[in-house]
Amino acid sequence: MLESDTALVPSIGPAVIDVGASTGPLWLDTWLSARRPDVVAWRRALHAEPELSREEHRTTAFVARHLAAAGLEPRTLPGGIGLVCDVGQGSRCVALRADMDALPLHEATGLPFASVVPNVMHACGHDAHTAMVLGAGLALAAAPALPGRVRLIFQPAEEIQPGGAIDMVADGAVEGVERIFALHCDPRLEVGRVGTRVGPITSACDVVEVRLSSPGGHTARPHLTADLVEALGLLITQLPLLLTRQVDPRSGTVLVWGAVQAGEAPNAIPQHGVLRGTLRTGDHATWEALETIVRTLVGQLLAPTGVEFTMSHTRGVPPAVNEEVSTAMLGSAAAAVLGPDAACDTEQSSGGEDFAWYLEHVPGAMARIGVWPGHGPMRDLHQPTFDLDERVLPVGVRVLTHAALTALTT
Repeated sequence: MLESDTALVPSIGPAVIDVGASTGPLWLDTWLSARRPDVVAWRRALHAEPELSREEHRTTAFVARHLAAAGLEPRTLPGGIGLVCDVGQGSRCVALRADMDALPLHEATGLPFASVVPNVMHACGHDAHTAMVLGAGLALAAAPALPGRVRLIFQPAEEIQPGGAIDMVADGAVEGVERIFALHCDPRLEVGRVGTRVGPITSACDVVEVRLSSPGGHTARPHLTADLVEALGLLITQLPLLLTRQVDPRSGTVLVWGAVQAGEAPNAIPQHGVLRGTLRTGDHATWEALETIVRTLVGQLLAPTGVEFTMSHTRGVPPAVNEEVSTAMLGSAAAAVLGPDAACDTEQSSGGEDFAWYLEHVPGAMARIGVWPGHGPMRDLHQPTFDLDERVLPVGVRVLTHAALTALTT
C-alpha cells in the first residue's frame, strides 16, 4: 500500500487547512500550496502500514523513494532501516530528525486509513513526524538557494531500548552537524501552539531487573529457609522509598515496578523470583550515579533475609537536554509561522526520548507541537484511540524549515 500512497487520499477536504499559511519565504508558500495534500497523503499511507521497531523496511524505502524522486541522494543504513539525506550544499550543516517506528497496539480509531497491520499502530505520532520532516526536506530542495546543508535523519526504533538513535550516531549521522532539531506531537496542545523548554524536556529511562534465589521450602517452616516472597515484598515497597533519600528530590527520580513473578503453590516458598521496573530521572548527573545507588540499596535490603540476588541495570536514554540557542530558534520559528503567541512553555516529561542521544553529541532542541483540534477529548499518546489533527502537518513543515534556515544563517 505504501507504493500507492496517494490513493489513500482521494479527497483531503478541510483537514489540510494550513494554520501557518502565508508566512514566507515565498518559495515555501508556493511549495506548500501545491504539495500540502501530498504531505497528508504520506502521513496516511504510513499510518495505514505501520512497522514495529527495527522492522521499518517499507517505511525507509517509502521515504527514500520520495527523496530520490526529487533528485536527492538518500543513504540507507546497513540493514535497510533508517536513512540520512543532505539537502543543499556548503560546509555548514544542520539536521532535522524524524522517528519512524510504531507501537504494538491494536488500533481503535475507526479511521478510513487505520492500520491494516494487526496489533500494530502509529499511536505516538511518528507517522506525522516522518511526513513533516520529509515535507521540510522536499520543500528545502525546491528552494532557489540554501545557505548550507540540511541533513534529514529518518530514524528507526525510537520506542525500544537501546534505540535507533545510537545506530544513527554510530553511522555518522551527526558528523559535521552544527545543530539538530526535532518536533514531537503533543495531544495536550492545540494545533497552532508549539511548546519549548530550555534544559531537560524529557527524562532518563532505564530498566532494572532483580532476580532472587533461595533454597525454598514449606510455608509452615519459613524460619528454616530464606523467604523469597517476603524479600520481594521488601524490594517492592522499600526500594523506591529509600531511593528518594539517596538522590536530590529536585531530580524527579522515580522507580516504579511493572512486573513481578515468583512461585505457583500457596504452601511452598519459591526458589526463584524476578522483579522488573523502570527507573526515571530528570537529572543527567543523577542518571550517571543511579546504578551504583540502586545496587547498594538492594544488597542492604536483602542482607537480613538471606536471599541471594543478581541485578541487571539496562541504561536506556539520558534526559533530552535542550540547548538554549537552539530552543530559541525553534521558538522563533513557531512565532514566525504562527504568530507571536504560538510558542509556549512546556514542562519536563518523565517519559524517555532517544533524541537525547543526538544531544549528547550536538547542540539542539526538541519542541512539542500541538495536535489537538481544540474540541473533543485529548486522546493521549500510546493509546489505541490516538489520532491527530492533520492541520499540524503543514505547520510542522513550516516550523522545521524556518528553524533550519535560521540555524544556517545565524
